[in-house]
Amino acid sequence: MAAALSLVFMLNVSIVIPAWNEAERIADCLLNTIRQTVMPYEVIVVDNRSTDNTCEIVERFIEEHPEAPIKLMHQDAEQGLIPTRNYGLDHATGDVLGRFDADCMIKPDWVEVVSGIFTEDSQAMGATGPVMYYDMPSRHFGLKGDNSLRKRIYKADGGQPLLFGSNMALRASAWHEISGEVCRDKADVMHEDIDISLHLMGKGLKTVYSPRMIAGMSARRMDTSLSSFRTYMKRFRNTFDAHPQHWRKHKPEILFTAMYPAMHLFYPVWQKVLDSADINPAEAAWINEQMELAEKEGREFYDETPTDEEWDEKHE
Repeated sequence: MAAALSLVFMLNVSIVIPAWNEAERIADCLLNTIRQTVMPYEVIVVDNRSTDNTCEIVERFIEEHPEAPIKLMHQDAEQGLIPTRNYGLDHATGDVLGRFDADCMIKPDWVEVVSGIFTEDSQAMGATGPVMYYDMPSRHFGLKGDNSLRKRIYKADGGQPLLFGSNMALRASAWHEISGEVCRDKADVMHEDIDISLHLMGKGLKTVYSPRMIAGMSARRMDTSLSSFRTYMKRFRNTFDAHPQHWRKHKPEILFTAMYPAMHLFYPVWQKVLDSADINPAEAAWINEQMELAEKEGREFYDETPTDEEWDEKHE
């Protein structure tokens, strides 16, 4: 695909990252956004009244990586993911608007893949893909399972893919078409990513699923109490209840709830294993792929660097 697309104009990709008290993971997240086969057009971190040192970490990252197109913005008007997300999407200027959480780690070819999806398919208005849980064991086996689940049952209206907030992108024109209509969800009881999906579908806009559009995310949701987890799972039903014109055949929350007991027990145990081995799972998420990319760039730089003899001949 890359060879074919190199012959056509590639759409540029903005990345929007809403952040509230994300000091633990935001630097790892940003590092993954610039360790890409194609540099994003811009990376916008939108801070929402953080009380930790999230902003300081982002500012320091920008200073240490002056070549990176990273911007820090502030959404202080109101607390909440949706107004913070909307602020970032409204201010992004790329052709395609990627969006994921501050604890997510995108694969090194994520920007290239996302650009390719929207460049190849002019009808695609939203795109999503599977996730790898980087702080759990057997990560790549888990990725295969997540891919199988999402492409089969994470759908609505007879088979149109639902976007997943930890790994999604919108064509800028599509966002501007629905931005004034997406639900504000003041009660905070819905899935904001599914809400976006249903508003796209309500406009007859196409969403697509690509198994090559891969991001890593934390499984920390499984470390919450059972009552909290059940409340979170009810967001699926609440979102569809708020959009009665849309329907679904499968209910992913049933499967997620069935997985909860085992993952809830195992997650803290595995975190102790990682801590005892002094492993940062977010940093290690795509380390092999990042090393391969760095080696490739190093070889290309070496091949393009003239020898002393070639330099002398050129400047005689």
